[in-house]
Amino acid sequence: MLAHLSHQVLDESLVRDYLLDNPEFFNRHPELLVAMRMSHHERGTVSLVERRQEILRQRVSQLEEEITALMNVAKQNERIFLFNNELSFKLLACQELGEARQLLSEGLKSEFGFTHVRLITVHDIDNELANIWRNRIHSGYYFGRLTQSESKRLFGSEVGSVALTRLSDDNGQVIFAIASADPAHFHPGMDSLLFSQLQRLLDHILPKF
Repeated sequence: MLAHLSHQVLDESLVRDYLLDNPEFFNRHPELLVAMRMSHHERGTVSLVERRQEILRQRVSQLEEEITALMNVAKQNERIFLFNNELSFKLLACQELGEARQLLSEGLKSEFGFTHVRLITVHDIDNELANIWRNRIHSGYYFGRLTQSESKRLFGSEVGSVALTRLSDDNGQVIFAIASADPAHFHPGMDSLLFSQLQRLLDHILPKF
């Protein structure tokens, strides 16, 4: 029996390899396309032609969804680029730190609907901030949810989700923190494009104040 099964698998493999090596086979034998039947979980039994058409339709639909997703990403990236470009010139023109903080906060809230935007200096005597610095943003960025205690320490109230990044050591231990009311807005798998650009900008302008 095992020999029979082994022989059957070998035969299927040979047929598969032959069809792959001879893609014109069904052009030479079109009657097989209609004669061959396949099981379908919704429509019962269908011909090979019908099954191939269905697979192609599914593939086209998948490609359309992928193209739409890529276009949405491109539009979002363009929006981020234009916003950062305009914000950069405004921040570079600031003469005081308070002016820069206000401009940064109002710009991000207005453009993206964020609820809180803060630049927070971490002091070693502040254990809670020091723990956030060491544990939440040890890799440079943190996107996601915070504990109730962490939220209140950073923003003075509970928030939905946050984006945290640490600035360059040249600026001391400074956390750039943004919060959204939406618990799902910031998540670990999201792109850091907006925040990496803002981080570089802040690292450049803060030392002048």
